[in-house]
Amino acid sequence: VLKSPTVLRLEDGTFYGFEGCLENEGSCEGSCTHVWNYAYALPFLFPDLERSMREADYRYNQHGDGRMSFRLQLPAGRAPWDFLPCVDGQMGGVVKVFREWKFSGDDAWLEKMWPGVKKSLEYAWSGQNPCRWDPEKSGVIRGRQHHTLDMELFGPNSWLTGFYLAALKAAAEMAEHLGEKREAAEYREIFQRGKEWADKNLFNGSWYGQRIDLSDRTLLSGYGEELEEAYWNEEAGQLKYQIGTGCVIDQTVACWHAALCGLGGIFDEKQVRTALKNLYRNNFRKMTEVENFWRNFAVDEEEGLVICTWPKGEKPAIPLTYSTECMTGFEYQAACHMILAGLREEGLSLVKAVRDRYDGYKRNPWNEIECGSNYARSMASYSLLPALSGFVWDGVRKGMGFDPMNPGDADESGEQKEFHSFWSFRQAWGNVSVRPEKTEISVLYGTLELKDGYLPDGRRADAVRLNGADLPFSQKGTAVLFEEISCGAGDRIEILSGRGTAFS
Repeated sequence: VLKSPTVLRLEDGTFYGFEGCLENEGSCEGSCTHVWNYAYALPFLFPDLERSMREADYRYNQHGDGRMSFRLQLPAGRAPWDFLPCVDGQMGGVVKVFREWKFSGDDAWLEKMWPGVKKSLEYAWSGQNPCRWDPEKSGVIRGRQHHTLDMELFGPNSWLTGFYLAALKAAAEMAEHLGEKREAAEYREIFQRGKEWADKNLFNGSWYGQRIDLSDRTLLSGYGEELEEAYWNEEAGQLKYQIGTGCVIDQTVACWHAALCGLGGIFDEKQVRTALKNLYRNNFRKMTEVENFWRNFAVDEEEGLVICTWPKGEKPAIPLTYSTECMTGFEYQAACHMILAGLREEGLSLVKAVRDRYDGYKRNPWNEIECGSNYARSMASYSLLPALSGFVWDGVRKGMGFDPMNPGDADESGEQKEFHSFWSFRQAWGNVSVRPEKTEISVLYGTLELKDGYLPDGRRADAVRLNGADLPFSQKGTAVLFEEISCGAGDRIEILSGRGTAFS
C-alpha cells in the first residue's frame, strides 16, 4: 500500500493518503482519520511520515471550537471540510499523538501538538458540540456519533466509548508529563467513571454492545428534521443502522490500540477476553452461511469475520451498515487483539482465512480491497508483528524489549527453538533473536539510542553486552537499566539471563 498510488507526499513532504484507489482516481480523499486509525505499518516503519499526518491534521482539520474534520482538503490550507466530526477519527487522533510522542520521545513535538489535542478531547463535553457526545463528563459517549461505517450511532456503545476512554487515558499521561496536573486528574476521573459504567452496562455476559431502545424516536430529537426522517424506519417503528444487541467486530478495538501503544487496559480484561472468544464464535463464517446484501469481498466456501451478527436475535429491521461484509483491516485488528488476549489459535486462523482469500490465485496478494484497491485499513496487518514478537517499547525512556509468544515449535528434546523477528523502532531497524538464556538485538540500519531493555516477567539479567563487551547495569522489575548507548548498523546488544523462559 505504501508503494501504491493510494499515497503521495505533498510539496512540503507531508504524507497524504486516500483510502484506496479506483481505476483512474483515488477513492475517498483526505487521509481519512478513522480509516488510517487502523494502519500500523507507517508509524513503525516510517515514524516521521506518520508524525507529519498528525501535524497536518491538527494544523488544517481543526476548527476553532475543537471539532476535527476527518478528511484533509487539498491544497493544504483550504477551509476545513464542513461535515460532522467522527468519534473514532477524532478520539483516535488523540491516541495517535500519544503513540507518536511515546515512539519518538520528542517532548518539544508534544508541546507543539498539545493545545490542539487538548481542545480536540475536550470537544466531547463542549457546549459547542451539537452532537452532544458527553456534556456531563460521564466518560460515556451518548449523543450522535458518526463513525467509520459511514452512519450515525445513537446511545452508548463500547466501540466508540472505548475510543473516548483510550483518548482520556492517553491525554491524562500527556498532560501529566507536561505538568498540567489538574487536567490529568480530571481526565483520569472521567476515564474511571466511563470504564466502570461501560463494564457494568455494555457487557451482556458474552460480548460488549450498544445500549439503546430502538423504538425510542426521541433519540433523534434535536439533530434536525432531515436526520430524523433519514434514521427513522416508520414501518418497523425503529431507528435505522444501529447495533442493538449485535456482536460487532470493533466492540473492543480501543483495547487493541491501547495494547499496541502502551496505554494499558481500557475495559475489564476478563470481559474483553470473553467478548473476543464470542466474537470469533459468532462472526467467523463460511460465506455460504451468510446472506450478504452488501459488497462481496469473500464468497462461496471462503471464510471471514463478518462485521456484525445478532446471535441473541433482535436484529434491527435495517441494521448496522456493511454488517455482512468481510473487510481485511477489521479482520486483522480483531485477529491481532485475539492473539494479544491469549487466543492465539483463533487469531491465527482469522489471518489464514484472509490470506487464503488473497492467495495469488483468487485475488492479488498485494492488493487488499475495501473501498478501492490497495486499501489503507489493510495495514492493520502490521500490528501482528509486534504482537507476536511481544515488542515492548518506550521512546521517552529509550527502551525496547521482546516477549515473544510461544511459536509452537520445539526441537526433539522438547526445548523451545530460537525465536527470530524483524523490528523497527524510531530511526533504526534490525533483527532480534530470543532464546531462554539470551535476547540478542542486531541493528541493520540507522541509529538506535537505548538505555532500557525490557525482559519478560520473571527473568533476571545476568549480563548486558554491546558487541561482546560487558556493560554495567541494574534491574528494576522487567526493565534492565544501563548507561545510554548509541548503536549503528552492525552493532549487537545482548541481554543474558540464566533464569526463566523467553516465551510466555
